[in-house]
Amino acid sequence: MRRRTTSIAAVVLGAAWLAWFAALQWSVVRFEVPIVLTLTACTALLAWWLARRLRIDVPRWVPPAVVVASVAITLTVPLFSYLRGGWLTAALAVLTTGGLGCAALLSRRGRTAAVAAYVLAVLTHTVMAVVTILGDRAPRIDVWVILQQGADALGRGENLYTQQWAGSPGVQDHFTYLPWMAVATAPGRWLAGDVRWAVLVWSLVLYAGLWALAHGRAERAAAVTAVLVLAPGTLTQVDQAWTEPVLAAALVWWAVLIRRGHAWWAVLPLALACASKQHLALLAPVLLVWRPFGVSRTLATGGLVGVLVLPWVLADPAAFLDDTVTTLLTFHPIRFANTWYVYALNEHGVTLPFAVTGAAMLGAVTGIAYAVWRRQPDTSELVRWLALTLAVVNLVNKQGFYNQFWLVAALVAASLALPQGGSANDRRLLQSSTRVNRRGPPGVPASPG
Repeated sequence: MRRRTTSIAAVVLGAAWLAWFAALQWSVVRFEVPIVLTLTACTALLAWWLARRLRIDVPRWVPPAVVVASVAITLTVPLFSYLRGGWLTAALAVLTTGGLGCAALLSRRGRTAAVAAYVLAVLTHTVMAVVTILGDRAPRIDVWVILQQGADALGRGENLYTQQWAGSPGVQDHFTYLPWMAVATAPGRWLAGDVRWAVLVWSLVLYAGLWALAHGRAERAAAVTAVLVLAPGTLTQVDQAWTEPVLAAALVWWAVLIRRGHAWWAVLPLALACASKQHLALLAPVLLVWRPFGVSRTLATGGLVGVLVLPWVLADPAAFLDDTVTTLLTFHPIRFANTWYVYALNEHGVTLPFAVTGAAMLGAVTGIAYAVWRRQPDTSELVRWLALTLAVVNLVNKQGFYNQFWLVAALVAASLALPQGGSANDRRLLQSSTRVNRRGPPGVPASPG
């Protein structure tokens, strides 16, 4: 049974959101124990929310208050950016003006004000991204170099996994993503000279997905979108060419299709996400046991991912395996990652063996999958379980930076765009799969699920 909560829980949720992003904005590029503790406390709060199955009714004043506080954090907490001078001032002015405008519109009643707030939030992100991309033509980060030159390699028909990256300040001879991240971002380079234009388009696809998730509830869509757009550190994410908006867009549209009863079509965006970044494979056990998606669709997703990456596997199996698996497992820890692995290294000089971190990840994923199997939650709760999975994995990993933790928050925001308590399609799919499981094939005991 879900428990309806008072506005106190909504205030706690808003405060946790602000603490999460204040810590994340501060975390680029530094390690601090308070950052790790803040991220861990917020993750524990998310786990408590899920364990209690709370239904949080957010009062009207909370989203505009969170937006105003987010603007204040953006302007006061140390912000990492390669933008300088007038470009940085312009980007911050766009965020401040847009944020205050969104807050004013969100505080008003009515669909017209909500639609205006949503449009202003999307416009704010778009203008801020344009200013950032034009103001910093060549960010000094290996992610941008790899994606730019990877797009060039794709255009020439060359293998991503046998390239050398000229001028990269970090990784120089590996493409550490799965290949469809390059495919998803390359059009920005081909058409406009910079992969970040493609990431901007994917961000707009994400915001459209949040509107679709809300399914006509304009005030809910506007609030969620504005809070995510104005999240502290977003400017840094755009500047650094971090690609998590691609993953968030795909996962949100997966949820849209699930909610609308098109579970088989939902395989497509999920496969795109999983063919773009490796760690999303950790969501598979959770989806496998959630009946509205289930075993057949999860296996179909895995099969489609295999088809999508097969050309690069066949081109050079050893290079593909080295870049996408071996390198990540053996890569040196980056000491400003805010994770418990790096805490042990920085504070105590202890390098945790993979057996320890791997067991922690496996235990977390197994426990979450078991909880989902037992509960069979609605889509909104299921999305939060996925967010919790990624949060725990990030915290115990070698690497955990703003962008990975941003994806966790984006999923939590998306879950709040959904109706709390599930849709008719959720219930129909669950009832249908439950009947099949209870009936079972001849001679096989019924599932207790």
